[in-house]
Amino acid sequence: MTISEARPVVGAGLDRVDAPLKVTGSAYYPNDFGYPGMVHAALVRATIAAGRIRAIDTAEAEAAPGVLAVITHVTAPRLERGPMTLLGPSPPAPLQDDRILHYGQHVAIVVATTAEQARHAASLVRVEYEAAEALLDIDDPRAEVLTNPWGLDTERGDVPAGFAAADVVVEGTYTTPDNTNNPLGLMATIALWNGDSLTVHDSTQWPHNVRTSLAAIFKVPESGIRVLAPYVGGGFGAGLRMWPHVILTVLAAREVGRPVKLVLTRPEMFTSVGHRPNSVQHIKIGATSAGDLIAIDHDGTSTVAMEDDDYEPVSLCSAVSYACPNVRTRDRQVRLNVPCPGSMRAPAEGQGNFALESAIDELAYALGMDPLEFRLRNYAELDPLSGLPWSSKALRECYLQGAERFGWSYRTPEVGSMREGRWLVGYGLAGVSYPAYQVPCQARASLRRDGSAFVRSAATDIGTGTYTVMTQLAAELLGLDISRVRFDLGDSDMPYSPQAGGSGLTGALGNAVHAACRRLVREFLDLVRDDAESPLRGAELGDVTVSEGRIHRAGAPEQGESYIDILARHGVEELSADGRSTPPQAEELGMAIAGAFGAKFVEVRIDPDLGLLRVARVISAIDGGRILNAKTATSQIVGGTVGGIGQAMFEDTATDRETGRIANATFGDYLVAVNADVPDMDVIFVGEPDRATPVGTKGVGEVGLVGVAAAVANAVFHATGRRIRSLPITIDQLLF
Repeated sequence: MTISEARPVVGAGLDRVDAPLKVTGSAYYPNDFGYPGMVHAALVRATIAAGRIRAIDTAEAEAAPGVLAVITHVTAPRLERGPMTLLGPSPPAPLQDDRILHYGQHVAIVVATTAEQARHAASLVRVEYEAAEALLDIDDPRAEVLTNPWGLDTERGDVPAGFAAADVVVEGTYTTPDNTNNPLGLMATIALWNGDSLTVHDSTQWPHNVRTSLAAIFKVPESGIRVLAPYVGGGFGAGLRMWPHVILTVLAAREVGRPVKLVLTRPEMFTSVGHRPNSVQHIKIGATSAGDLIAIDHDGTSTVAMEDDDYEPVSLCSAVSYACPNVRTRDRQVRLNVPCPGSMRAPAEGQGNFALESAIDELAYALGMDPLEFRLRNYAELDPLSGLPWSSKALRECYLQGAERFGWSYRTPEVGSMREGRWLVGYGLAGVSYPAYQVPCQARASLRRDGSAFVRSAATDIGTGTYTVMTQLAAELLGLDISRVRFDLGDSDMPYSPQAGGSGLTGALGNAVHAACRRLVREFLDLVRDDAESPLRGAELGDVTVSEGRIHRAGAPEQGESYIDILARHGVEELSADGRSTPPQAEELGMAIAGAFGAKFVEVRIDPDLGLLRVARVISAIDGGRILNAKTATSQIVGGTVGGIGQAMFEDTATDRETGRIANATFGDYLVAVNADVPDMDVIFVGEPDRATPVGTKGVGEVGLVGVAAAVANAVFHATGRRIRSLPITIDQLLF
């Protein structure tokens, strides 16, 4: 089937190209690999949250069957902390001293012939602690407080004067708990040394970061390290940093001189690979009686580990979401004896939007205005921070089309006025945004004499559909049937790619693929530039188009020839070209670079006698720029929405305030949204391709989660009159 006979390549909801491998079990995840002579590792974790190791006895563990090594802070070599990354500093190197900074901290690693032997021997390591009083409460006055830790606090106008002029003011304190990423697949690492060369299989969302970090820590050339992650069993941000267990696996492999595999247990996932930090947010909003916002003051506090840095500016969303002349946003971090936080889907926005959009809703009710009308009245046509026009923004259309699809006009405005039998019914909505994020990326495209294309970059696909959308994009750019294009990723030996996170990979990688494919077509034109036999002789890139495996002059399909013929006539087996993308600059373009926007509409049902809360419907209207694959993009929004339901109603990483132990570190105790909790969902995409980049995408991985918690809480208020300001929303908050 030729391209001209096929459905459109980009935008079409094509099935995932990697689906056959996944459903047949042929897609190899890090845990699936093995090497001759491979042995296994297990971790020993601290059972106090603060203090020191007074003594550590490994004799019994070392004598256990199959044990090859037990490494502790006493025997481990001195390791430098990993380098600064795009996402901030690396976590501290493990086993460097006797200090304990959080419960579950790695205090030893045991290597044995089998995984069972390693786990058994780990249980035999005896640790004697000198415990200190742990700091575990965000309100503890003894804790160190970091003010404006990222230099992102904002202030415009005169906030006190704005509130003085306001006719209606609402304020409240909103709290969100720690959440844990919990991808279904346990994170795993395999390390194999061959002299100074190192091969690592890792559950990472960023192979190049692992390579760079390990090179710095172990003082070996980056060129001698290869990190492989062709398939990753989810991540939701847990795979963005290179965590200490990866370092320990590499160290253990060097110590025993054999390949070593470490697979984290589910409880270890709660203390080893980050979490969404909890937050306390105080927000105050004022408006005129006509419904014009006049002042916003948003103060956010979140937690961070004792010797780590995490980027969670929860209040920043209030600086850019609405047209308001007087706005102040401030963030601080409190250092506690907790595991290192990290990104979790929609970091910062997931927490900050809950406070902002709940308060916006509360102010609308105080004014007696429809919450949708209030948001539209205060719509920010320009970027409130820079005053520049957006590179694209269809949030207004999201509100209007989402409301029409949802049936918002059928809502009766009075609180508690809608019922269905014994159930109270509530409608809620939230405005949604996720900031633009894009960093440099590289890709390489090749065309072979058989007419097939091979495109690659060291990105990862964590289930978002990167394999598929990049295959589609390359096929369109080269004028090939999608079956003739292979896209590969997940190998640090490939051209540099940033992380799969922050809703930035599709844009960065897509623009790099765009550049590589255009350059590859130019290489073909250069090959025939002086070729008397070619109808493309002397043609420039702007003179031609591609389709059906051919390059031809624009508007004249007969004046062209196939890639196959060009390569064969010139005796060339393959042509390749590299492409790179760079982030768009607002100053150069005269536009504010837009991220994704959207609107969430939610219907809830509440049993007033039992306090049961059910989400009945969710409509997501999303401006994600150019949608490369309608099916995978919809899947991203649905998946994010499910995560948002979990945040709103279930997820709470419960830490014992006396010991620092996470009390619910299993799937039996840590509640997530399951099929029975997921209602009918509808997703609509609105808007146009973004003007800031050649491909025009904006990313949809994060924006699906943002706003769900606020929309649910707002619907709960409409149904019951109860304004819930703390997550998750639980039965005890709804009992009448």
